[in-house]
Amino acid sequence: MQDKVFIRQLQVNTIIGVFDFEKQAKQPLFFDVDMLTDFAKAAQSDNVDDVVDYAKVSARIIAHCEATQVELLETLAEQLATIILSEFAVSQVILRISKPQAVLEAQTVGIEIMRKKQS
Repeated sequence: MQDKVFIRQLQVNTIIGVFDFEKQAKQPLFFDVDMLTDFAKAAQSDNVDDVVDYAKVSARIIAHCEATQVELLETLAEQLATIILSEFAVSQVILRISKPQAVLEAQTVGIEIMRKKQS
């Protein structure tokens, strides 16, 4: 059985991009995160210590984005997927990053990756 914890439209303002103008000012990124886990223990204990805390995952994403500067969304996504899989009790993460200011004619553009914990 796989249960899911999700985060939708987590906004982080950060420096990211390959162009000089992108390296001068922060721009918004939006994160959608799906994390597969097992709710059985938490459902029995009713204890927050037995769940994947979406507030802690959100704070970790924000902290990483504020502390790290990369050029590519792909690099950032790989870094964050590795962090989530190693620091939280999840077996799989699907991470979508949207960059709404990248293409003026589009509402948003972005990437999505799916990574599984190695056994």
